[in-house]
Amino acid sequence: MPVSLSTARLSASDRAASWHEAASHAFVPIVVDLLEEVPSPGAIVCHQLGPVRITKVQAAPQVVTRSRRMIADGGPPSLILSLQERGTALKEQDGRESVVRPGELPITDTSRVFRKKMEEGFVFASFHFPRAALDVSERDLRALTATPFSGTEGSAALVATYLSRLAREAEVLDEAAGRRAAATALDLLALLVDDRSRRSRPQAPRSAASLERVKAHILRNLRDPDLSPSTIAEANFMSVRFLHKLFQREGTTVGGWIRTQRLERCSRDLLRPVAAELGVAGIARRWGFANSSHFSRAFRAAYSMTPRDWQVGGEPARCPSVARDTSAPGGRRSGTRTAGA
Repeated sequence: MPVSLSTARLSASDRAASWHEAASHAFVPIVVDLLEEVPSPGAIVCHQLGPVRITKVQAAPQVVTRSRRMIADGGPPSLILSLQERGTALKEQDGRESVVRPGELPITDTSRVFRKKMEEGFVFASFHFPRAALDVSERDLRALTATPFSGTEGSAALVATYLSRLAREAEVLDEAAGRRAAATALDLLALLVDDRSRRSRPQAPRSAASLERVKAHILRNLRDPDLSPSTIAEANFMSVRFLHKLFQREGTTVGGWIRTQRLERCSRDLLRPVAAELGVAGIARRWGFANSSHFSRAFRAAYSMTPRDWQVGGEPARCPSVARDTSAPGGRRSGTRTAGA
């Protein structure tokens, strides 16, 4: 449900105070100085898609400032990417000053002082999200604040096209589709920042950190039978495609890694007293296997015996076995272990 405000029906004397309150609510606490002696009407429309708030603003000349005192009042760090549609703006942050023209996209970090001056009527669409949702280094980000990206070339054109369409379609997207679309937008923005950092940055550290974050999320939700690549990607603010690439670099798949973790925990529980109470099917359900037949087949493929044989055979009598990820390309192994270890 969009949230909208227009000052068209207010008297000129009431517009300034109302606009200041609306702008601070839509973004972060800011000071707004209207430059017209008799303020013209303005309009703000907001949509929330997952972690991204999309805000369309149409207004008259003004200056927007965020001070150190406002920043000190608290609130999590966030970023605002704006797509200028009409009019120009003068942006200032981190010692840089730039003119933003229609079709260009500047990034603003709300955790640091900034100033934006618009001397003519303007329209822009902004994309506001938590800093933690953008997987780029602080160094790369700080080097690009108040630097407009041209939306007509390279990766910036890709981002501008996608965000422009996303802003237009936001109202008709349901919650699930909106979250997925927002995750894709954040991936594209990370690509843009990487591309414009103008230096060769090794991908391994970023990918390794992302993979560890995803694995931790999976382990926290391993008991959930609905755990899937789409829900994992959504929760970690990335696209499903990027998620699959993270696991492909390790020679496995998302589903294969989840299955291996679940089977290892089932194998342990089958040897514990809890197995007498829950039974084989109960242990399988406990670790996210919704179908007992599927669990039995997966267990036998991994440990070369049925769950029941594993349970009654006794750990000391077991022979070494390999937990094998049969869904990995070429049937390659995702991890080697000794049975019962």
